[in-house]
Amino acid sequence: MPSFTNPSEIARETLRMLASRRIPPSPDNYRALYNEIAGSEEKAADTFPETELKTLLASLPKETPAQQGLARQLEQALRGKNWDDYRKTLVDFVKEHSAENELGWSELIGDFLRQWEAKQSGLTAARKRESLEHVLSGGANNDAVLFGRLQSLVRSWSLNGAAPDELALVEGEVEPAAAVASSTAAAPADAPPVRGGTLSDLRDLFAYTLEGAVAAQLPDEPELAAEARALAAAVRGASTPKAMEALQAGIKRLAFRLELLSEDRAELRTGLLHLLQLLIDNAGELVLDDHWLHGQIEAVREIVARPLNTRAIDDAERRIREVIVKQSQLKSSLSDAQEALKSMLAGFVDHLAEFADATSDYHDKIEVCAEKISKTQNISQLEDVLTEVMHETRIVQLNAQRSRDELRAAKQRAIEAEQRISELQSELDKASDLVRHDQLTGTLNRRGLEEIFAKEAGRAQRRHSPLCVALLDIDNFKKLNDTLGHAAGDAALIHLAAVIRETMRPQDTIARLGGEEFLILLPDTDIEDASRAVVRLQRELTKKFFLHNNDKLLITFSAGVTSMAPGDSQASLIERADKAMYHAKQTGKNKVSISPVDAPDQIY
Repeated sequence: MPSFTNPSEIARETLRMLASRRIPPSPDNYRALYNEIAGSEEKAADTFPETELKTLLASLPKETPAQQGLARQLEQALRGKNWDDYRKTLVDFVKEHSAENELGWSELIGDFLRQWEAKQSGLTAARKRESLEHVLSGGANNDAVLFGRLQSLVRSWSLNGAAPDELALVEGEVEPAAAVASSTAAAPADAPPVRGGTLSDLRDLFAYTLEGAVAAQLPDEPELAAEARALAAAVRGASTPKAMEALQAGIKRLAFRLELLSEDRAELRTGLLHLLQLLIDNAGELVLDDHWLHGQIEAVREIVARPLNTRAIDDAERRIREVIVKQSQLKSSLSDAQEALKSMLAGFVDHLAEFADATSDYHDKIEVCAEKISKTQNISQLEDVLTEVMHETRIVQLNAQRSRDELRAAKQRAIEAEQRISELQSELDKASDLVRHDQLTGTLNRRGLEEIFAKEAGRAQRRHSPLCVALLDIDNFKKLNDTLGHAAGDAALIHLAAVIRETMRPQDTIARLGGEEFLILLPDTDIEDASRAVVRLQRELTKKFFLHNNDKLLITFSAGVTSMAPGDSQASLIERADKAMYHAKQTGKNKVSISPVDAPDQIY
């Protein structure tokens, strides 16, 4: 076989060989023959199956926290097109949950029987039975939950053997704080005190944790809160190792009861979410004609479908409240238009009745005139009858013309009312999506930004956490508009908003200030991290080309970043970011400049 070096000659010879050997012209056969003729080894295709893996990720359940965590890890690996990370995440998840499903029931039951038969001070058979019934009632529908609770119960029993005075494991048998304190005071006076200031500080810190952190989180459980405060008082009064050891049983028992309470609350939260999801799915059946409920239902459904957080709930609450106000106004206008249409129809019916009555009178008079004509004896009498007939006919003609004109006017009013009703209905259906969001890009508008900024600024001040703002402006946007048209400019804005949503964190807020300017709020982020996040966004934007008429166009933006300082308002913060953004444009565009809070004029 002659040797070929030119790629076009190799391609031509490959096609000829496919035809002469009668081989199907598939891509694999073409590649194999091409490599054979060129004398090169075939390289295995190393393509990343992004489409297939996205389909797989979309079909995975996301109900439990573990499943949601798996979905986030897989999405991160998919975004980086890292097959090794994707495969490792799946394998680790399967191994972990396979191990979880292989629960050691035989060992647990053996330990349970041993602890049941053993005698622990302060634990009678009746108390053990009551504790067991509580565990069984709380985890009867979930094997893993039941296994974990039963394991915790057995562990708590095993730790109670050396405790001389132990508090009960079940509700209703909690020793008062005085009893705990008295057991602490009963320690011998000559016992050595707890050594060192460090142990004393730890003791006070632990007591503060019990009193300030644990008890404060139990407003709905006054008994557990009282027990935590009693233990805190006892811990503060314990000054010897023996007194501290006497408190171990009560602390362990409190921890066990808190664990049970946490699991009960988690199950309750899951159940309520499922109930809410069921109500949302069936809301359409309850209000078949209220299509304007679509926005509220979608907002609640979006929250229920993802992990709950206060920002999402606050955002949905504000959105629904505004939609309710807007819809109430539209529904009022819609009702007025419908009532006007009903009034016109009623008038039309009344007018038809009047016209029918007038026509009936006309026929009666014509019959009388006809009878007179038949009885006339001379021309003079006939002339009088004809004059009466012409008079009545003229009256009927005038009534008919007036009725025709009125009916035409009523028809036009009915058409206008129907159009108005259709317009109001359309506005009502769209109200949920247009109150606080930019209609073009779907991001927040200025009104929505004001509310979110007030919320985030208040949260940052309460928590003493940083809040940064990034102001973005598309480079050469006017040239893009003038060259390709406003439709292409709008499509570019939509493309940029989509890339921002895909790249930034879920807790970051995106708003369009107008024109080609966008603003991003970055809570809990210092200024350096915010700058790096915007630079990463610039890199992602260069990877994802903007397509216009199948032509790839590179879109870039300049950005200014600053952070909120005490006394800052939304206007002052945006003003600093705006100066930094213009600095980025003046120094070459497609850059990110920072305006530090302590030296706003020293932009870098």
